[in-house]
Amino acid sequence: MSGIRPMVVIPVYDHEHAIGHMVAAVRRHGLPCLLVDDGSSPPCARVLDALAAGDEGVHLERLPQNRGKGGAVMAGLRAAARLGASHAVQIDADGQHDPADLPAFLALAERHPEAIVCGVPRYDASVPKARLYGRYLTHVWVWINTLSLDIRDSMCGFRVYPLASVLPLIEAEAPGERMDFDPEVLVRAHWRGIPVVNRETRVTYPLDGVSHFDVLRDNLRISAMHARLFLGMLLRLPRLLWRRVAG
Repeated sequence: MSGIRPMVVIPVYDHEHAIGHMVAAVRRHGLPCLLVDDGSSPPCARVLDALAAGDEGVHLERLPQNRGKGGAVMAGLRAAARLGASHAVQIDADGQHDPADLPAFLALAERHPEAIVCGVPRYDASVPKARLYGRYLTHVWVWINTLSLDIRDSMCGFRVYPLASVLPLIEAEAPGERMDFDPEVLVRAHWRGIPVVNRETRVTYPLDGVSHFDVLRDNLRISAMHARLFLGMLLRLPRLLWRRVAG
């Protein structure tokens, strides 16, 4: 990368069986990697310690207690900036995302350094049908709350963030710290005029079978998040409509 300084940020919570494969796949591309230990159990913490000790390109940020995916990602973005990165690549720890797509995502970030490069999943037969269909409700709310179809998929956790614009956003807006983070940060970024570039990517389900999605609590959080964003959209409605007309 000539114009950007990328770092791959991987939030980890008890994915000790998969994380080694993910780190190896990332490092094959020559990219520095930041592991965010989100209060993992001792077996996973030991694996993360060993990965960081064995490779100077692997960094470890340890949270004293579990903060949730969004909290871990935000801690990782801050740490990546402290380590000198201009862009952070968010990717899941469980093998769901394909690290072979990293060069393509970063090529887009190179061409559009001010944009969030956002993954659009291309699923195989392993995807649970309930997740496949259920995520479209969130997509529809995101399209309503942005008055646009600019964000093709708001749930995929494979994306590239320009830190110069996204870090001020998260400090000012304090997005949700759990599974509500991924869609909320995109909507708030869109409101601020941060562009989104969409890129298809292969998604499979997952190498170690560990899912931390709490069906009741996380769905309630996401529903509450959509309600807050809808009210925020109404307050911004004249500006959003003007942007649509002027654009």
